[in-house]
Amino acid sequence: MSLAFSVLASGSTGNAIYIETPKQRLLVDAGLSGKKIEKLFEEASLDPNKLDGILVSHEHSDHIKGVGILARRYGLPVYANEKTWQAMAAGVGVIPTGQKFTLEKGRLLPFGDLDVDSFSVSHDAADPMFFSFMHGGKKLTILTDTGYVSDRMLGAAEEADVLIFEANHDVGMLRMGRYPWNVKRRILGDEGHVSNEDAAMALADIVRRKKADVYLAHLSKDNNMKDLARMTVQQTMELEGVGPGQDFQLFDTDPEKPTALRKL
Repeated sequence: MSLAFSVLASGSTGNAIYIETPKQRLLVDAGLSGKKIEKLFEEASLDPNKLDGILVSHEHSDHIKGVGILARRYGLPVYANEKTWQAMAAGVGVIPTGQKFTLEKGRLLPFGDLDVDSFSVSHDAADPMFFSFMHGGKKLTILTDTGYVSDRMLGAAEEADVLIFEANHDVGMLRMGRYPWNVKRRILGDEGHVSNEDAAMALADIVRRKKADVYLAHLSKDNNMKDLARMTVQQTMELEGVGPGQDFQLFDTDPEKPTALRKL
């Protein structure tokens, strides 16, 4: 009766997260090539032939690059909200009508023995959203691709046992980096991405209420590093009175390597 997951890939170059229960297997986003995602499945000792569907958070290429090819190759239903379907049409190609399903954001939906809740995030996409998954008394929340963490997002993540949470950039690295100013301004804005420090403050608020393990996700290839993100989040949370090892465990994710399948 377990809820299980593997972060197949996470980062600014591509994202895909696998969710499993005894009766349901879903992929959240498919932001790499079909070939690469199949390789990640193999490395994680998982079988894409057993997938029951793909959930799409928003239309940016690092979340939809492989959606169309996987849907056609494996005959998978694809779930997205109406505005995201419109925005990603060109990016996913032709998907048979019988495989296209529209999600109503904010409504709790059953997928077999898995309950899925969706919630809005603040990002420069048509209608971006992320998800919480509930099964057997356990909860997993994915929250990335947002410029800030609102009270409503904090509420969506409450009572989670595991948080897959954005720590996109180090502000100093971003400000001093090679990106043009308009891109820096976008990332730093309310519809951009959460920094290491802001992630830590939000995580402290969540974990203080209930212990939850944290997977740091969607790190920028150019404006962050795993060690820096982990150190910043850990130190900031400790200053907020929440310490790793006692209140939570802190894990990395990778844009090229899947995490081991973990059962909750």
